[in-house]
Amino acid sequence: MTEREQEIMQLLRQDPLIPQQELADQLSISRSAVAGHIMKLMQKGHILGKGYILADTPYVVLLGGANMDIRGSTSNSLRQGDSNPGRVSCSPGGVARNIAENLARLGADCRLISAVGDDLYGRALLESTQRAGVDVRPVLLLPDAATSTYLSLHGPDGDMAIAINDMEILARLDAARLAPQRELVRHAGLIMADANLSAEALAWLFAEAGDTPVFIDTVSAFKAERIRPWLGQIHTLKPNRLEAATLSGLPLDQASHAPAVANWFHQQGVVQVVLSLAGDGVYYSSAAAQGWSPAPAVEIINTTGAGDALMAGLAWGWLQQQALDETVRFAQACAALTLGCTATNNPTLSLAAVQHMCTTLQYAEQS
Repeated sequence: MTEREQEIMQLLRQDPLIPQQELADQLSISRSAVAGHIMKLMQKGHILGKGYILADTPYVVLLGGANMDIRGSTSNSLRQGDSNPGRVSCSPGGVARNIAENLARLGADCRLISAVGDDLYGRALLESTQRAGVDVRPVLLLPDAATSTYLSLHGPDGDMAIAINDMEILARLDAARLAPQRELVRHAGLIMADANLSAEALAWLFAEAGDTPVFIDTVSAFKAERIRPWLGQIHTLKPNRLEAATLSGLPLDQASHAPAVANWFHQQGVVQVVLSLAGDGVYYSSAAAQGWSPAPAVEIINTTGAGDALMAGLAWGWLQQQALDETVRFAQACAALTLGCTATNNPTLSLAAVQHMCTTLQYAEQS
């Protein structure tokens, strides 16, 4: 779907009987333009009939961080204890929010559960996330709390040198505040959560998830410990080298260690394991398939958000019932597009762009 079609679909999900003129007014376009977009959505199978009956496709619920990313970068080597000349930028971030935006840009129906402050950053996050096609109505807007911020410093290679996160607001996302979203979670086709959630919130989530697959992003080695009690209820886990080694207690210094680490997670009950190992590529493992997918050779401008794009690609592939090896390649293409963008989320990400990147990467491997 195009960005405009995603906007229309989001409004139709909120009110299936909304008049075309009201759609036009809300989107600041003509009524005839709305009619054209709706005709295309019907041709694509997203709208099934009169009254804007929408195709019965599974929706994704995402729970976790939504914050403003403040990124400092320099073209020179970072000097500790000194002022480094460079550039500073702000962009919407947060692991769950980033994954939601990427999935929405791919065409998935996404509902975000998070918490933001009733402040400049919070309102900006809600507006930009909704504009990307994510349903943000379940997000808590708290007047007495500050929106989460994530501050990162990057050297000339684009990789993160150090980061600080202020995410105290997520502690407010407890079982009592999550309770009104019980039915939303129970009827989801897929649940995606990050380890920014508190132990109480994770316990609530796994109690309510039932048979719905739960994908988990471990976020960091420190926060990965929070998901240890729930490994047996996780469908897909995507840790990096440090996170996987911390949880398993096994070495992961070499690529040859990956199968043993993945097997340890399977023994705990994890169905699918995707080890994101930077330059070594991705090692994926499930009962049906195990293997390596090399790291794409792309220019790296910014590493922040690439892992979230990878996770979105894994979710999209599962929703499309793709084989795991094909899903991993698709997910790596999502990450490659994000690595080449200065923002945390690539605004040009789309299903067509990712498919084109997949073709380009395949060509590069064969040449």
